[in-house]
Amino acid sequence: MPEPDSKDAPAVAKRSTGSLRGLSEELTARVPQLLEATRSVGTGLELHATLERICETAAELAHARYAAIGVVEKPGEALSDFITHGVSEETAREIGRPPDGHTGLLGALIQEGVPISLEDLADDPRFCGFPAGHPEMRTFLGVPIRVQGTIFGNLYVMEKRDGGAFGDDELHMLRVLATEAGIAIGHARTYDAARQREQWIDGSVAVTTALLSAGDADEALAVVAEQARRLADAAAGIVLLPAEEGGLEIVAVSGDEPSASLGVIIPPQSPVAAALLRGEEVFLDDSATDTRLITGLADQFGPHMLLPLRSGGRVLGALSIPRGRGGRPFTRAERLLAKHFAGQAALALKLAEAQRDRESLAVYEDRDRIARDLHDLVIQRLFATGIMLEGAQRRSTVPAVQAGIGRAVDELDVTIQEIRTAIFALQQEPAEAPSGLRTRVLREINMAAVPLGFMPSHRFVGAVDSLVGELAGKNLIAALREALSNTFRHARASHVDVKVDATAVLPDGRDAVRLTVTDDGVGIPDGGRRSGLRNLARRAESLGGASWFGPGGGDDTNGTTVTWQVPL
Repeated sequence: MPEPDSKDAPAVAKRSTGSLRGLSEELTARVPQLLEATRSVGTGLELHATLERICETAAELAHARYAAIGVVEKPGEALSDFITHGVSEETAREIGRPPDGHTGLLGALIQEGVPISLEDLADDPRFCGFPAGHPEMRTFLGVPIRVQGTIFGNLYVMEKRDGGAFGDDELHMLRVLATEAGIAIGHARTYDAARQREQWIDGSVAVTTALLSAGDADEALAVVAEQARRLADAAAGIVLLPAEEGGLEIVAVSGDEPSASLGVIIPPQSPVAAALLRGEEVFLDDSATDTRLITGLADQFGPHMLLPLRSGGRVLGALSIPRGRGGRPFTRAERLLAKHFAGQAALALKLAEAQRDRESLAVYEDRDRIARDLHDLVIQRLFATGIMLEGAQRRSTVPAVQAGIGRAVDELDVTIQEIRTAIFALQQEPAEAPSGLRTRVLREINMAAVPLGFMPSHRFVGAVDSLVGELAGKNLIAALREALSNTFRHARASHVDVKVDATAVLPDGRDAVRLTVTDDGVGIPDGGRRSGLRNLARRAESLGGASWFGPGGGDDTNGTTVTWQVPL
């Protein structure tokens, strides 16, 4: 598309207004108003604000109740921007998807490139009717917007305030305004493209910084979602990862109600999920009406970008960036910038995955070393101590002493059996263990014992395995892992107690499962980081529960108690 030259603006306006000489007195009297309007249209560089000024100015000059402007990115494509004046936000939401610019009178303005003036829309065969919720309109005046022979879009007004038809005076005014509007739109687009590129680059840097900082993987994914939403001017930013049972699971959301969709799984039979897992981009004009989306979450969105997160030939997840119902479509430039951003986010996921693998390897190595030490050193010493005690028992002639030594030997036997059980658990791979919630909780506790340097105590209340569902159990394990991770990284505790209560009751009377992790460490300092606690709260809220923290179990009231509960 040729770039408009700002030096041409005065000449173009002069040529356009020159033809006004000799026309009606009313039109001549409105020339100063027209010149002031063209000046105001040319001020500012932000594209959306420029389009809004053009609409408002057109309605004022033509004495019309309504005005609209549609802008195409390239000839032959659908409207990339559609701005209205005189239509309330509530009415615009009710109307839904804006026109595409290919059909009807709006399409004719772009394709034929000549003005259209009608006393009654319904009499023109090109009129395709109004969508549901659209205000009734009769009179119509539209002109194409072009610069140097290239059509940028169309500008039109409807419903003259005095009830009459639009005449030649309004047509001349609108032509001059459309010429000036084309120049202003060209400048605004150039500026907007440069600003967008700069913002997307800054957003990619923010994602990389978040990942390489000390924050955890969940926090990095939340940053990806938030940056994608902000940069694309979208209603939400959503990160999805492959689910164990197939499909994609929503793991991070930035939006007005993020907790409502966290943990939702897009099933593998979804055409969109299948395309994303194959590494294909999906662009939707209207999520609410597109049959490829089979979940209820799509009903609240309009234009939608869904991008695979690919790295090294692997699809690590997906990034979903939807706009609200009736939102403007994503431009070609926005799609390209979002694809580059998704590539950066995929790198973030890859690095986070490598970090988790390194941490898991370190844990397995420590578990193997601890198991060998327990078997080769601790059990042997306990066994030798038991033999010595049995010898002392035989030599003693005092019954009370013999009974006491016998009890001590029995306790040693029980201790040896418990250590052997712990050794067996440490040597098991996670996939080998049963999938019950109680077993998974014990596995997390055993793994946390390595960095803590001691084994946390634990208690179970109620039929944990049978009462707690899969979704609540999965999130409880993640919450326990987060809480124990915060403890060994920050608390410097000497004792940790884990309690899982499947008989808890929420304030509204619903049955619940409650996880409590208590330590006697240094507590949470004022002004300290709260990312881990925010992760716990998000997980609980996504299931209708809550999470909070308070004083711990130390003798001097130090330490922290983290409570996490969700309904059963």
